[in-house]
Amino acid sequence: MRPMTGRGELELFNRFPYALNEELADDLDAGRRRPEWMWMALRGDHLVARLAWWARKPGDPPQILDVFDLDDVSAEPGRLDAGVQLLETAKAQTLSEGGGLPDCSLFIPPGWRDDASARQPIEDRMTVLERTGARLFVERLRLEWRPGTPIPATRGRLKFGPVGDREDLLALMVPVLEGTLDAHSRHDLDRMPATRVAAEQYDGEFEGYDSPRDWWRIATLPDGEPVGFVIPARNSYNPIIAYIGVLPAQRGNGYIDELLAEGTRILAAHDVPRIRAATDLGNVPMARAFQRAGYVNFERQITMTWS
Repeated sequence: MRPMTGRGELELFNRFPYALNEELADDLDAGRRRPEWMWMALRGDHLVARLAWWARKPGDPPQILDVFDLDDVSAEPGRLDAGVQLLETAKAQTLSEGGGLPDCSLFIPPGWRDDASARQPIEDRMTVLERTGARLFVERLRLEWRPGTPIPATRGRLKFGPVGDREDLLALMVPVLEGTLDAHSRHDLDRMPATRVAAEQYDGEFEGYDSPRDWWRIATLPDGEPVGFVIPARNSYNPIIAYIGVLPAQRGNGYIDELLAEGTRILAAHDVPRIRAATDLGNVPMARAFQRAGYVNFERQITMTWS
């Protein structure tokens, strides 16, 4: 059990099929991954298990364990044990002592529970993670808008304008957190006030987008009363709807559809190959809004946590 020695072993590391395989080379070039964060369990030259951590930008410590695979072809009785041993070994040698274990997020087929051939491998990975002390935190829908999909027409009920500055957006982000159905936000609100939750998301995520800030939109009623906001952006991989929120007093009026359409329209105007988004499986109102806007569920994401 050892980390990769360098990019020359990427072909060996990628012997297991996975949604992120095609991104790993660019991640290494960009510093979002390092060979010493990419571990393999080998029997001779046979890959038995693998894992890899990811960070948002170079210089950051590992933030997410987003690759964790086992040999799904082998029927060896110790296959799951190898996964446990790999994770424990890699964790001890890669992560700083006392720094906590980053969450594990795995990207899986959208209908995995109804497909026995997909379900068993996923449950095997979850079993291994549980044996190391992890628990299921949330399951999310990963969504995609594709060129040619109609964008709902403007209804004229809202006026859209640019975000002035950080404080203008934080003034809306804080009340939007009230009654949120997002599991990560609810978890954060259990540990800190809404003002800090909003500030940490702005500084830790929104500030890192290289796409233009003038894509961001605040929505108001014709008299200027704020309704909500949408953050169209581009991360290191895709154009995305990074955040969308409606103020508590304005919920139930269908404004979410207009905010989502505006964000989609802004990105689509730049001839993008796709627009990605995500929402928790339990956030049914948001999932339905994406469905109405023509987004398709192409993948799911399960997050396991040790915290």
